[in-house]
Amino acid sequence: MTSKALEICYEFPFFLQEELDEIFQAHEKVSFQKGDLILEEGKTANEYYILEKGLARSYVNDFNGNEVTTHFFADNEIIIEVLSLFQRIPSQENIVCITDCECYRFDYETFQDLFHKIPNLREWGRSWMSKELFAYKQRSVEMFTLSATRRYLNLLEQKSLVVQFAPLKQIASYLGVTDTSLSRIRKEIVSHSKKN
Repeated sequence: MTSKALEICYEFPFFLQEELDEIFQAHEKVSFQKGDLILEEGKTANEYYILEKGLARSYVNDFNGNEVTTHFFADNEIIIEVLSLFQRIPSQENIVCITDCECYRFDYETFQDLFHKIPNLREWGRSWMSKELFAYKQRSVEMFTLSATRRYLNLLEQKSLVVQFAPLKQIASYLGVTDTSLSRIRKEIVSHSKKN
């Protein structure tokens, strides 16, 4: 089994081909339909997924019961709730499919076995985790240092699928703005691009 999504997610200079083959073979191909919950709040994550095709999002319910989007997952990304999976605690987040999704599932027990067996998988894990930590830190800083318009343009640039398929309300909550503000931002961008 060889998949572009697996190759992209496990791109790491030190993997030997036989190590990659073993890691790839440990993944199981699964499909989800639009609206399916991949992980539900209160349940402990027992796997992570490599998203081959589709769009998913994670969200929490705030103190008023409103859904707040915490992350969007697009093609060739890892769908994971790190805290729940590795700390073995119930998730505070829900992960749901915005579109139909084709994924490769990697269950926790198998991951643990290979993690101890293949030192390069541990190194890859450290490298992936530090990249993710950097991205989350950058996003939290940008919530305060960039305008809502700039944050929206960044999202458009980095994950165009989100703007194509995610409802306005979900995008607005991810950007930390109201639906009305986001509608205004979108109109301004459209009218600005027509003038140019």
